[in-house]
Amino acid sequence: MTHTLRIAALTLALLNLPALAQTTVKDPWVRGTVAQQKATGAFFQITNATGGTLVSASSPVAGVVEIHEMSMEGSTMKMRALPKGLALPAGKAVELKPGGYHVMLMDLKAPLKTGESVDITLTVEGKDGKKETVAVKAPVKAMAEAGGHGHHKH
Repeated sequence: MTHTLRIAALTLALLNLPALAQTTVKDPWVRGTVAQQKATGAFFQITNATGGTLVSASSPVAGVVEIHEMSMEGSTMKMRALPKGLALPAGKAVELKPGGYHVMLMDLKAPLKTGESVDITLTVEGKDGKKETVAVKAPVKAMAEAGGHGHHKH
């Protein structure tokens, strides 16, 4: 094989490699629900290599999915949607956990039972404005299994 053909073959091989993901998700889980419960939270660690913003999420199990923050204001716990998304500092893991940041799954179409898994699609916008979607399969866990953190009503 000539030198030029080798370079052409190598170039084609590199072009066919998948792009390296900028965003990684670790330890995802969703809190299980009981009959008639229409909302729950999804939790995980998310890291973006170059920095960006978690701008949205979606899931086939919920009619509405929002990125939320819980915080204490005096002695009252408040929850609010983050309309501009959640900032992801470059290379630093951001933990979404009960009592803090989380993805809220609302208008659930059916109860979520322990042992099932939930598909969630996250959209992250990089500092360059490019959007990346990340597919997450999160196992459903019972409250005690997930660490027993209370989830306050909305």
